[in-house]
Amino acid sequence: MDDFGTGYSSLNYLHSFPFDFLKIDRSFVARMAEGDQALQIVRTIIELARALNMDEVAEGIETPEQYRLLRDMGCRYGQGFLFARPMPVEQVTHLLRLPGRILPDCDVPDIVLQCSTT
Repeated sequence: MDDFGTGYSSLNYLHSFPFDFLKIDRSFVARMAEGDQALQIVRTIIELARALNMDEVAEGIETPEQYRLLRDMGCRYGQGFLFARPMPVEQVTHLLRLPGRILPDCDVPDIVLQCSTT
């Protein structure tokens, strides 16, 4: 479920549809460093995903601090400008073929890159 916790993403949808991932909205990720409330919302979404046997994707990771906070909370998947800007599929393919990790400090098992089809 994209942008979980915002707009029309009702908790009711979690048992009405077969979701595999909860995607943590970038607005929550951006406010994590502002204080406990935003951080606790992100932590709760991660815990909810785990309790429902889903994975979580944090979107809009732009700073090393956001990345570290999410990693420390056990967030398994992330996407954002910290990893790469949106790019054509050919560039993503090349990037994924490079040896090593995208970030030297990156120990998250999987990274979701934003791709365009053009």
